[in-house]
Amino acid sequence: MILHAYATSSTEGWVMEPASAKRDWMDNSPKKFAYRCLPLTMANQAGWIVRSPVGFKATWNGGEGMESLKLDINDGPDAAHTQVASNFGMGVVTFRIPWIYRTAAGYGLWVRGPANSWIDGVAALEGLVETDWSPSSFTMNWKILRRNSPVWFKRGDPICQLTPFPMDLLAAVEPAFKSIDENPVLKDDHKLFSDTRWAQLKSNAETGGDAWMRDYMRGHLPDGTPVSEHRTNFKLRPFA
Repeated sequence: MILHAYATSSTEGWVMEPASAKRDWMDNSPKKFAYRCLPLTMANQAGWIVRSPVGFKATWNGGEGMESLKLDINDGPDAAHTQVASNFGMGVVTFRIPWIYRTAAGYGLWVRGPANSWIDGVAALEGLVETDWSPSSFTMNWKILRRNSPVWFKRGDPICQLTPFPMDLLAAVEPAFKSIDENPVLKDDHKLFSDTRWAQLKSNAETGGDAWMRDYMRGHLPDGTPVSEHRTNFKLRPFA
């Protein structure tokens, strides 16, 4: 599997690196409890992060045209100033990513906002790009949510997460509803999990305790049996 990035313009000020499991809001959660959720931390790490080369304020007046968005760039190299723009109108902030990417045949890139992270007043727009053949560059876009309400991007803010994705996967999925009675082992395991969890929640409520179930984190079934394949992190390579 390859992921090659070909620079098409200045990359001064840009950073592209493996995504971290850490998030500021998770660090600030009481006793850092948010890190107890392994699916959250795995999603945080699932891809490569692109960071903004500049810091700026963006204000949208509610109009449809490109001129309805005002950008006040106050930090970062001059070469990067033109790489943040109003390309589409409707209060969309556009980052002109200075690379074209190539992936292996059959794979594209899921281009999205950084997982479990946000910037107040603006939402990341996502896209799936066929990077196994397209010679076109792409942009990362954020939609301002409220008119006449400035939003701020700091230099170094994560503005994009790149995750390779098999383009044929979704069409190959065969979804179906099933009765849990058709899978008695799963039914028994789920009942044991559910009973144990509710008993623990009740105990915490009565005693003020902070105990939590670690079976999923450890890769154990509810009866303590370890599973053969369990992941607690991704070890992604940096761009060479």
